[in-house]
Amino acid sequence: MNATQTLHQLGQRIWLDNITRTLLRSGTLARYIRELSVTGLTSNPTIFEHAIGCSDSYDASIRSLVETGLSGEDLFFELAIEDLTEAADLFLPDFEASDGDDGWVSLEVSPLLADNTAHTIEAANRLYAKADRRNLFIKIPGTPQGVAAIEEVIFDGVPVNVTLLFSREHMLAAAEAYMRGIERRLEAGLDPRVASVLSLFVSRWDVAAKQVVAAPLHNRLGTAIAMRTYKAHHGLLASERWQRLAAAGARPQRLLWASTGTKDPAEPDTYYVQALAAPGTINTLPEKTLLAFADHGRVDGPLPVDGGHAEEVIESFRGEGIDDDELAARLQREGVDAFANSWHALLLRIRQKCART
Repeated sequence: MNATQTLHQLGQRIWLDNITRTLLRSGTLARYIRELSVTGLTSNPTIFEHAIGCSDSYDASIRSLVETGLSGEDLFFELAIEDLTEAADLFLPDFEASDGDDGWVSLEVSPLLADNTAHTIEAANRLYAKADRRNLFIKIPGTPQGVAAIEEVIFDGVPVNVTLLFSREHMLAAAEAYMRGIERRLEAGLDPRVASVLSLFVSRWDVAAKQVVAAPLHNRLGTAIAMRTYKAHHGLLASERWQRLAAAGARPQRLLWASTGTKDPAEPDTYYVQALAAPGTINTLPEKTLLAFADHGRVDGPLPVDGGHAEEVIESFRGEGIDDDELAARLQREGVDAFANSWHALLLRIRQKCART
């Protein structure tokens, strides 16, 4: 049994943080599902920018779509939905066998909508309807405007992957929006079973903090924030409010660890996977990290539900001048900006390929 299978047995699900047409059509993704216990897949603008820009595997589809008059964002979403519906069909047996817990893929709305609630709601509904797959999440950033959109989109019955969360407070705000959406569905006599996950970004904390803290504290803040958030999430699921929703048939909104590839060569390439083993959660791994963990990773034991030493570690960073609330806000804004930059680069790549047709 390899480490990915052991992690699966512990109760944590592994999703792949990557998608390319070659990955799909070479049989590689099917092999990861079969051999490495991969039960889902996430995508983002950076992943698609690399997939489309660094390969000719999309060129024929781009030519065909240009001939139909499509361009820009409309053309991109046709390409993305083609890939993600193919991936969703590969994961459908997991989805059905787990009664909808596993087997999900994710498609992100344009990051240019991160500060526009109304347009995010419209885009989420349109993309979900167009993809026409039960096991597809629409990714919406957990910005204040995104959180406002999440309540409405959940009420509309669209499954949501809340992305770009960086703190306990970000997670709780997104969870509050989810619960309000479910409560409104119950009041309207609608099915409360609308799935959602909460994607907390981990390694970017350590990249940011490394510039200003002493070496003994390097690469400790991200996991401390994750442990603090994990404790708060357990508390949320134990709350009377959530228990009422669960009794009515609502699904728990699961916590997902994102940005878990090791950025510091001084740490093991499986560092965040080993540190964040936790039943009932998801870890979405870059392909390189997935293969490394399957090859030489280990599962030391589950994350402590009580948060362990998280607050003590965070307090150490405050002593070094780190304001975790301020840094969380900065990291979220930088994440939005980074995805927007990838979005512009992606559309430029597509325009360049269209010009050559």
